[in-house]
Amino acid sequence: VFFFGMNAASIESFKTKLDQHYAWPSLYIFKFIVPSGKEESVKKLFPLHDTSEKQSSQGKYTSITVQMMMPSSDAVIEIYRQAAEIEGLLAL
Repeated sequence: VFFFGMNAASIESFKTKLDQHYAWPSLYIFKFIVPSGKEESVKKLFPLHDTSEKQSSQGKYTSITVQMMMPSSDAVIEIYRQAAEIEGLLAL
């Protein structure tokens, strides 16, 4: 949803929305869809956390959900910045 071609103003707007909706630290839910075979790339972003995975009906994609206590909106944004480098990833 974000960081793929977003400019600094858009990222700052997202940060503002996060800060309006969450009282940090807060539990944040990350959801991603990746082509099957790329799951480990996403899991590496959350080495100490369990992930929930569900494969698409055709088996081409896997959805990955992670609940994680995040200290700040900046920490959430950093995860999305790292995730944006995974080829084929969609953030929900």
